[in-house]
Amino acid sequence: MGSVAKVYFTKEITPENVVRLFDVLGRKLDGKVAVKVHSGEAGNQNFLHPEFWKPMVEHVGGTVVECNTAYEGERNSTEKHKKLIYNHGWNKYFDVDLMDAEGPDIEIPIKRNAKHLKSDIMGKNFLNYDSMLVLSHFKGHPMGGYGGALKQLSIGCASTAGKVNIHSAGKYVKTEEQDIVWGDLPEQDAFLESMAEAASAVVDHFKDNIVYINVMANMSVDCDCCAVAEDPCLKDIGILAATDPVAIDRACIDLVMQSKDRGREHFLERVTSRNGEHTIDAACELGIGVKEYELIEV
Repeated sequence: MGSVAKVYFTKEITPENVVRLFDVLGRKLDGKVAVKVHSGEAGNQNFLHPEFWKPMVEHVGGTVVECNTAYEGERNSTEKHKKLIYNHGWNKYFDVDLMDAEGPDIEIPIKRNAKHLKSDIMGKNFLNYDSMLVLSHFKGHPMGGYGGALKQLSIGCASTAGKVNIHSAGKYVKTEEQDIVWGDLPEQDAFLESMAEAASAVVDHFKDNIVYINVMANMSVDCDCCAVAEDPCLKDIGILAATDPVAIDRACIDLVMQSKDRGREHFLERVTSRNGEHTIDAACELGIGVKEYELIEV
């Protein structure tokens, strides 16, 4: 990986431009392609709908993949999540794989110099794929400060147990009945570093067979996992594509910082109050990407 990453950018947000930016990257995704999306919590008004992603998913012939959540809502069990995926229309256009629909989970070792996690806990269907396309809706997040490519790689790809493992910085507990118990949450930076560590496991698994697209639209301070979310506070900015998850998230934060929109300060308060940029720094320190980039408008 070079010292400066190329991040491609267009201001015009259309499904066709998502495909165009992917093609500009020139990275072919081999074999069976997992397309990681956010299915959107029931009641959320901001998530990007399947119709928007349809041309891109079809372009790579991919399977849409998701994972169950670890909090109350309509996605925290296989039965409920499958129903929501149907209600949100994902099945209408795509083959959809809930990767942790059935156990047992698998553990992908973290090969880098991690401080908190020994492995990333994931649904067993993760191993069915040869490459991954990470489609991220860039927005705020109640715990991580922001959500982009690194969040999709980490919390997004983890099973229920894996999500608790990340949030607890490796200290989650299972009872004899195999129920997962939330313990005391760690200090914030340990959680953010755990996100970066989990992301590194996915990056190392797929190696060069992974591409990232971030769409800066409908940018609320709240995540698509929130059933009750604030409306967007920023005007849409554009689409970014890269082969580096650190650079693409860094570029998105920088574009927000450069914005003259009146909602800029509100959005950045969410990021800074959670020290959200630390996830980018931690991922860079682990060596899964670089913070220096060239933004190439196409």
